[in-house]
Amino acid sequence: MILRYYPYSLELKHTFNIANYSRTATPAMMVEVEQDGVTGYGEAAMPPYLGESQDTAATFLRQVDLTRFPDPFQLEEILPAIDALAPGNTAAKAAVDIALHDWIGKKLGAPWHRLWGLNPAKTPVTSFTIGIDTAEVIRQKTREAAPYKIIKVKLGRDTDRQMIEAIRSVTDKPITVDANQGWTDRNEALKMIEWLATQGVLFIEQPMPKAQRDDTAWLRTKSPLPLIADESCQRLTDVARLGGVFDGINIKLMKCTGLREAHKMITLAHVLGLKVMLGCMTETSCAISAAAQLSPLADWADLDGAVLIKNDLFDGATIVDGKVTLSDRPGIGVVKH
Repeated sequence: MILRYYPYSLELKHTFNIANYSRTATPAMMVEVEQDGVTGYGEAAMPPYLGESQDTAATFLRQVDLTRFPDPFQLEEILPAIDALAPGNTAAKAAVDIALHDWIGKKLGAPWHRLWGLNPAKTPVTSFTIGIDTAEVIRQKTREAAPYKIIKVKLGRDTDRQMIEAIRSVTDKPITVDANQGWTDRNEALKMIEWLATQGVLFIEQPMPKAQRDDTAWLRTKSPLPLIADESCQRLTDVARLGGVFDGINIKLMKCTGLREAHKMITLAHVLGLKVMLGCMTETSCAISAAAQLSPLADWADLDGAVLIKNDLFDGATIVDGKVTLSDRPGIGVVKH
């Protein structure tokens, strides 16, 4: 099996602002695996605040030798071996994982949601993400999100109330909130959540820094809204520690090394009674469509990453009337432009 990769820059339609960071593009590494005339596609999307880059991805991918593995179907052999090559590098690992899944599905002639036995009619609606911005831009972005049934808003600065009020001046659609660890005082966080509960908010994602585990557990006992772990939940080993601290988890392929581990995380979360959200970075339709294959298992989806960029390389899973919509294309369900 041949492994190829090349750098790519995802150009954002709008400057993307979160609690402690802004950017206009996201570096990515596109990956292809080929054997028997079949090519599988994968992607590493690497917002700089997560610590990966095109250079680190290339350095890691140079260590990956797929010729060591005679049977590409043996993902339970191949992917743990790749994971063990070096710590971290989760997005680069996810790119190989996604490409191998795509190759296997194409080889079998079936999309992964069918291989997992999932019903494509049970995909959730996806939220549309609005970053931190001025009230005028917030109103503009909210109007642009008209096809979506849920608005996701990034909070965590001193303009939180103004942002919610700007959205509410345009729409009464449900809102989900991602504080990106931006609230550090648990009493102030509780006051904000109590107010947000009066504003049509469904849940709060990562209200406090992941190091403030005890404060988050305290907050959960008093919060009128569910709390969802994001930065506190990156890989499978994190999930079992989150009971009693959060009500659910946000799974992102770029953080958990791809589809294999994401599927295991969902299974464990369900056993532990945790809700499941599928999230994303800004990504092309390659990684978004991969995550979408799992979406019938999720309670919520935030899979709008491809619609936030203006140079998508792929056609894949689509958003129809706000709902994640899968096709019968094999593998992860993408076609390259």
